[in-house]
Amino acid sequence: MSIPLLVEPEQLANFADENARIVDLCSEQSYMHGHIPGAIHLPAQTLTLSRPPVPGLLPDTAHLARIFGYLGLTDDTHFFVYDDEGGGWAGRFIWTLDMIGHKHYSYINGGIFAWRAAGMEVENDENTVEPTTPVITIHNDAELTIQEILDKLGGDNFTIWDARSPEEYRGDKVLAARGGHIPGAINCEWTSLMDPDKHYRIREDAEARLGMLGIRSGQEIVTHCQTHHRSGFTYMVGKILGFDIKAYPGSWSEWGNLPNTPVEKSSP
Repeated sequence: MSIPLLVEPEQLANFADENARIVDLCSEQSYMHGHIPGAIHLPAQTLTLSRPPVPGLLPDTAHLARIFGYLGLTDDTHFFVYDDEGGGWAGRFIWTLDMIGHKHYSYINGGIFAWRAAGMEVENDENTVEPTTPVITIHNDAELTIQEILDKLGGDNFTIWDARSPEEYRGDKVLAARGGHIPGAINCEWTSLMDPDKHYRIREDAEARLGMLGIRSGQEIVTHCQTHHRSGFTYMVGKILGFDIKAYPGSWSEWGNLPNTPVEKSSP
């Protein structure tokens, strides 16, 4: 059975088999308060290098092997992932899977908010699985480096999707040595594509909203935020919409802390 990338809470039971693995990237408090039955909790910060000044880089293969060994990764494992913030950490997890070449995954639309709103069962038990010893290899086709972005700047078909707040994009809120944005980048703040009226599911008109801003299918797109956490969500949305999308994990914490990278600022 072909499993879609975007799965509604009510659909999850249709895909339950011995290869299914539900991963909870909520806060520990949320997990203990009640989670999807069978879900394994993974602290979200384990997905990042967490080393200043560029904390959002991918951890090394030894660290990733420990994470995915804990989750019982095999070649046949299909991950169903969710969080308690509308998809940021879930998207970062999916990007990490792409970076290690594992393509069996789905996002539970709306995460724990939509699950609870649908009246679905929750449990409080802490779940584990039999660990494995995966061999992790990094595949770089899901990311662009700073040099690759510099080389592509100004290209006719190259689009930068800045997932930060408008204040960060304009340079009014500065979280690095310099504020502003990468020249030509288009700002679409990550939460603007979540529908709070539908329990933080991805907006049904997400593709139309992005198209109005100039982000659309057929372009080569790279997305970033400050640390590639918020842009985990925008990366995932791009994948769901069928875009040719990659991520810049260095994000503004790298770009904005270097002295010579080109920077633009905008007026309110």
